[in-house]
Amino acid sequence: MLCRTADHLFWMSRYMERAENTARMLNVGYETSLLPQSAAVAQTNWQGMLSISELIPDYQAKHGEITARNVLQFMVADESNPASILSCLRAARENARAVRGSLTTEAWEMQNQTWLEVNRLLRSGQLEADPGQFFEWVRFRSHLSRGVTLGTMLADESLHFLRLGTFLERADNTARLLDAKFHALDSEFHGTENGRDQEYDFYHWSALLGSFSAFEIYRKVYRDVIRPERVAELLILNPSMPRSLLACMLKVRQNLDRVANSQSQETQRLVGRLLADLQYGRIDEILDTGLHAYLTQILERINDIGVGIGRDFLAAD
Repeated sequence: MLCRTADHLFWMSRYMERAENTARMLNVGYETSLLPQSAAVAQTNWQGMLSISELIPDYQAKHGEITARNVLQFMVADESNPASILSCLRAARENARAVRGSLTTEAWEMQNQTWLEVNRLLRSGQLEADPGQFFEWVRFRSHLSRGVTLGTMLADESLHFLRLGTFLERADNTARLLDAKFHALDSEFHGTENGRDQEYDFYHWSALLGSFSAFEIYRKVYRDVIRPERVAELLILNPSMPRSLLACMLKVRQNLDRVANSQSQETQRLVGRLLADLQYGRIDEILDTGLHAYLTQILERINDIGVGIGRDFLAAD
């Protein structure tokens, strides 16, 4: 396969996954904002949304004060923000257009229709009228994208590069969102009354689990009240949880092995080491050493793997 073809396929799937992940994250922020809270706490929550994607400097340069309306506009519909949902869907569509010959007709039409429809929804005011419904639509289109590719494409290198991009992006987002929400919740509830802690905590942890489609999974696995350490364990170390770090890295290794070449041994080694740490990790040890430090290191290692994939497979022909 030509390097430029692999590059377009890899980034098409990464951008589609990124759009879904941004929608999931913003939906958590929107649902949390509906809970009783002070203006300062609300502003901190929206600032956290920007922090996850490292967008605070860009946002402040354009809007200054952090408000819910401006954050949603900036992260959903701002074409000048390369990480906005609109920009991600446009990039996914452009990458798909560049390699139409490597996609099935259904896969291309799904990407093109998504791009046309998101523009129509934003022009009609869907985001302002019902943000939750708009975010659900983005998630549905991403699910449809994965379903169409799996259901119609040949299981060859094209599909493996698509899947590689999906799961690497998902692992990165899981680590970012988990780190940001744990840090924010720990700061927000420190020193408050214990009775309010328990009630308020429940809704926030429920929202976090909901952003990963993991609320029902948590109940099925633990059959108990929501506890932060178990949330972290589920989203980091559980191989059966589809959006956990371990599950994502298992898929990254599986698809990387199927496209491996003579240059990719070092990248495969990096994936193998990270996967081993996740497979044999224990949540008590992770929490003892510090969740923030652990997830920061995980993000650095995921980034190194992405750089390695780019060097081994996606460099210019």
